Amino acid sequence: MLSKQTVRKAAIVSTLLAIVSNVFIFTFPSIHPTRCSWHCSSSSTTGETVAPEALALWEKALFYAKRYVSDVVYQTLQAEEATDEGDIHMMAFGDPQIKGIWPNTPYRSRLDIFGNDHFLGHIYSTMSKRLHPDYVVVMGDLFSSQWIGDSEFYNRTRRYVSRLFHRDTTPLEAIQRENHDEDGLYKVDWDAWGKQFEREAQNNTFQFGFQDIHSWDPQRDEFLMVNLTGNHDVGYSGDATYQHLARFQQIFGKDNYWIEYNAGTDKAWRIVVLNDLLLEGPALQPEFVQYTWEFLYQLFERNFDGSTVLLTHIPFHKEEGLCYDGPELRYYPEVFEREPYKANLLRSQNHISEEVTNKVFNLVFSNDKPGIVLVGHDHEGCEVVYNRFNDQGEWVAAKDTVEGADYHLKEVTVRSMMGEFNGNTGLLTGHFNTNQKQWEWTFTLCPFAIQHAWWFAKAAALVAGFVWSLYIVL
Repeated sequence: MLSKQTVRKAAIVSTLLAIVSNVFIFTFPSIHPTRCSWHCSSSSTTGETVAPEALALWEKALFYAKRYVSDVVYQTLQAEEATDEGDIHMMAFGDPQIKGIWPNTPYRSRLDIFGNDHFLGHIYSTMSKRLHPDYVVVMGDLFSSQWIGDSEFYNRTRRYVSRLFHRDTTPLEAIQRENHDEDGLYKVDWDAWGKQFEREAQNNTFQFGFQDIHSWDPQRDEFLMVNLTGNHDVGYSGDATYQHLARFQQIFGKDNYWIEYNAGTDKAWRIVVLNDLLLEGPALQPEFVQYTWEFLYQLFERNFDGSTVLLTHIPFHKEEGLCYDGPELRYYPEVFEREPYKANLLRSQNHISEEVTNKVFNLVFSNDKPGIVLVGHDHEGCEVVYNRFNDQGEWVAAKDTVEGADYHLKEVTVRSMMGEFNGNTGLLTGHFNTNQKQWEWTFTLCPFAIQHAWWFAKAAALVAGFVWSLYIVL
């Protein structure tokens, strides 16, 4: 039988572990204060006075410890980070891919899914409290599969909204009340949506543009939430159906649109949200591809005189070896017995094809103003520079700028926020250079930790509570 003294020692040890681990998970951005702050914030240079590589091992340890403590103190005393007024602050999350729970899902898996939701939610909550972003973008693949029914799509959306981003579900519930089956479960009327889509296509009345939108719902959100379409949300073009696109648009909003800010001024800039899953085919619904290109043509015809932030899911074409994923386009076989109507259609792609990449960039970045591209899909993350040569109209990807190029454009593949990729947050800062009269874009990646660190902290707190309870009753 355990003695009270032994239990007391165990309680003290478990308490210390619980305190240390929980302090870590709530202060993890302070481990990388520069990477986990806006580019122009006063804390982004906290403690960066000596190059750590030049120090001995014990000096490095002391340097990092002092930097961590300094940033924790700074964040505790400051209600909000001091940044240059007028800067653009965009927080980007790559591919959460939350899974579903079914009647036959084992309880162990249910617990893993529950914990994963709150692990992802913890990342968002910690970073948003620290940085107070103006824009929050999820780079597509919100869910782990597009092959789910409408009711499950709704269930995952509810978890996504409430657990991951801690937002009010009232608007979502209103959608369900107006769109449900005889059992009260969410069901999209994709036939009605399709007829409306066809009318807009025939009359060319698609509404793609917005002006100076800072929140879709100012009563509930102080930031703009942008949810991109991923292949696991609506499918590749060879899979995407009216049902897929209808329910995504009904719940998350448009899949193609632009928002222009400060139009007509020196500080003009815009967000361009592009569903590049429907850029090329052969497609199951070719009209979706036509619709996407109509969006790009209308965007080009605006002759917008400002900087552009392009947000989309599939990375653009680049040669093998520049990023983890190389170029690949796969098609359904000519004989596909399970779904014969998909024969020869586009099945999957790692990158947009080279020809389409050139065409898209020439339409979106035609004004030679500085810009940046954020994408998802490749969970490992990557950064490349596209170099445009005017005489050829081609964009060549490289690790850095290429001499002789007429224009340079950075593409950032935002590393996934999933636990196995260390729970990352991408931070995009836009700063207006008043001397050059143009926007400058800076991206950093803030890592958390593998998901086991979050689980350990929660389990340690429970164990400490249990052991102290045991000590009291002995």
